[in-house]
Amino acid sequence: MYMSTSEVMVDQNSAPTRITQDRLKLFSIILIVIGILISGYLSYVKIVDVPTVCVKGGAFNCELVLNSIYSTLGGIPIAWLGLATNLIILALIILENRIGFLQSYGPVIEFGIILFAFLFSIWLVYVQFFRLQALCPWCLSHELYVTLLFLISIPRLMRSLA
Repeated sequence: MYMSTSEVMVDQNSAPTRITQDRLKLFSIILIVIGILISGYLSYVKIVDVPTVCVKGGAFNCELVLNSIYSTLGGIPIAWLGLATNLIILALIILENRIGFLQSYGPVIEFGIILFAFLFSIWLVYVQFFRLQALCPWCLSHELYVTLLFLISIPRLMRSLA
């Protein structure tokens, strides 16, 4: 089969982009699994109503953070909302190549959800540092994960729009 020079150039250029996109997607999935583990643990703590395994002393006080007025939104624990968000993002990424609508709009939808989660995480960090003056390593770990996921979602979005 004969291929023109421009077809060969497109094939050569798309292979690295595809590999990079696959790596970004895999890294996103790994991060989301970590986020599910963290938010899953915090959700379990809320459901069972047991104290968290937490660093004691200094600025660290998981119980204060996890039981403050800021730990719920509309009566729903933030941990549950975080777990639900993580599961939704994971489902979108997994189904991205299987459903036509998500092939076209999946990365944009994912970016929108992740952007909202990132902005909300910034608020939660502010609350811990300045309003509560108490830190929860579990919460900070989840907020770090959301930040990393946000940073990865930017090139994923840009590549999908190109």
